[in-house]
Amino acid sequence: MATVVASLLRPGGRLFIREQHPVLWALDDTCTDRLVIGYSYFEQAEPLVVDEPGTYVATDTVFEHNVTHEWNHGLSQIVTALMQAGLQLTMLEEHDSVPWEALPGQMQCDEHGEWRLIDRPWRLPASYTLQAARV
Repeated sequence: MATVVASLLRPGGRLFIREQHPVLWALDDTCTDRLVIGYSYFEQAEPLVVDEPGTYVATDTVFEHNVTHEWNHGLSQIVTALMQAGLQLTMLEEHDSVPWEALPGQMQCDEHGEWRLIDRPWRLPASYTLQAARV
């Protein structure tokens, strides 16, 4: 995927990502009273197969096909893929917040619409911002 992004950028073009942190992807979001690592932080050969109705977008539409196949990618794997595709990392910042309630019952929304853990939010990298440029 990084090579596709790199091929679409002109020299000097920038990639900007704000994404859920791989640590947050590894947490079991069905556990509402504590943080539990339920999935691998590192990419595995076999995908995590998820069958959940709906989407993250608010809609009244009922979907028939809801099975997804997902792989988590550690932060170093993401950065390395971008560098191998010829992009230069210009910024990487981790955040203790996300713009949605990723862990229902364990997060609260602040005045900017960002969700953080209620209890000691500094414990969890919830999202990251990355910028890279094509040289």
